[in-house]
Amino acid sequence: MASFEKLEGNQVKLTMSIPAADFEKAIDSAYLKLRKTIAIPGFRKGHAPKGVIEKTYGWYVFVDDAFDIAYPAVYEAAVKEHDVKPVDRPEITILSAEKGKDVEFEAVVTVMPEVTLGQYKGIEVAKQEYNVTDEMVDAEIEREREKVARMIDVERPVENGDEVELDYSGTVDGVKFDGGTAEHQQLTIGSGMFIPGFEEQMVGMNVGEEKDLNVKFPDEYHSDELKGKDAVFHVKVHAIRTKELPEIDDELAKDVSDFDTMEQFRAHKKEELEEKAKQEAKINKENEVVAKAVENATVDIPEVMIERQMDRMLNDIRYRLSMQGISLEDYCKFTGTTMDAMKAEMKGDAERRVKTQLVLDAIVKAEDIKADPEAVEKKLDEYCAQFGDRAAEFKEKLSEDDKAYFEDQAVLDKTLEMLCDSAVEK
Repeated sequence: MASFEKLEGNQVKLTMSIPAADFEKAIDSAYLKLRKTIAIPGFRKGHAPKGVIEKTYGWYVFVDDAFDIAYPAVYEAAVKEHDVKPVDRPEITILSAEKGKDVEFEAVVTVMPEVTLGQYKGIEVAKQEYNVTDEMVDAEIEREREKVARMIDVERPVENGDEVELDYSGTVDGVKFDGGTAEHQQLTIGSGMFIPGFEEQMVGMNVGEEKDLNVKFPDEYHSDELKGKDAVFHVKVHAIRTKELPEIDDELAKDVSDFDTMEQFRAHKKEELEEKAKQEAKINKENEVVAKAVENATVDIPEVMIERQMDRMLNDIRYRLSMQGISLEDYCKFTGTTMDAMKAEMKGDAERRVKTQLVLDAIVKAEDIKADPEAVEKKLDEYCAQFGDRAAEFKEKLSEDDKAYFEDQAVLDKTLEMLCDSAVEK
C-alpha cells in the first residue's frame, strides 16, 4: 500500500516501500551487473563472489542499481492504486535503505491537472452561411483551363505574365558573384522569382535582344556579401512564350473530366464547391464552439505539458523541412532565428492546444461519451481503404494502440457533434 498526498502546482507525493525480500532479489541482479566492473585481489575481474564484494565494499555498493531495478514496479502499482495520471517523470527520493528491511521511498510527480468546466452546452455561435456563386464556378473552370494550357512562342515584345527563356550574368562593382550567371533559364515575368526590378525591366524586350538591368539586392537578402548591394545583370532573350488557353466548351470538359458536356461539368463543379463550403461551415462552427468552451473553462496547466507540446510542434516542423531536404538547424541559420525564439513564438499556440485537449477530455468524462463500435469500424475501414487490395490484410495487422487512436477519433467526432447540436446560432 502506498500513501498519497496532494501537493501544490499539480503535483502529488506517493510514499511506498519495496519489500525486503524483493529488494534482496534486486540486489542479486545488481551484483550480476556490477561484478564485471569490480576488481577484487585474488579473483579474476568479473568473477568475485557477491559476499566477497559486499564484505570489501559494503552492502550499499549494490543499493543504487538494485533500487533502479526494483522501484518501477512498486511505483507503477502505486500510480494505479491511487488513479494518478502522471505527465512527467517522477522525482524519486530514497527515505531509508537497510539490509534485511523494506526500502522506503517517495515519488513526487506532476499529474494531469483538474479542469473546471464552464458553459459548453448552448453556446452562442455565428450562423454559418455559404453561397456558391456562378463566379466561383467560373474560377474553378478557369483553373482547369490553366492545367491544360500550352505555352506557345510569340514574336512580340515581352509582356507581364510571359515565360521568357534567357541568359543572365550578374556583377557587383564589375565582379561576377556566385550564383549570378546562368544560361537558357525559364522565368515567368511578374512571378517575383528574381530580385525587385529585374523582371520589370525585361518588359518590352524582344527575342535576340541583349540589355543591362540595374538592380539592387534587398537589405534582408540571404547572402551577407550581396545584401543591399547595387548590381548589373546582362541579359539576353532567347524566346518569349505565352499561355494559350483552350475554349470553354464541351471539348474542354472531355479533356479535364469524365463528363461529355460543359454543362454537366459545371454542375459537377458546383456540387463540389457546395460540399466543400458545407464542410468548411461545419468546421468553422466546431472551431467556434470548442474555442468558447475552452475559454469558459479553467485549468492550471503544468509547464511540462506546454514544453512537450512545443517539442511536438518543433518535431513536426523538422519533419516537414526534412521532406524538402532542409534541416531545422539550417532553417534557423537561413532565417536568422533560434530554437528558443521559435519556441517562445509558439508557446501561446502550444498552451491553447493543450488546454483544448484537456477541456475536451473533461467534457467526454462529464458526459460519459463512448465511441460507437460502428463509428470506430467505419473510421478503420476509411483509413485502410487507401491500401486497396491489401485493406483487409492491413486492418488485421493494426495494433491495439492503432485501434485506440481510431476509437479516440470516433469519441472526438461524437463530442463535437454534441457540442454543435446544442449550440445556438445567432
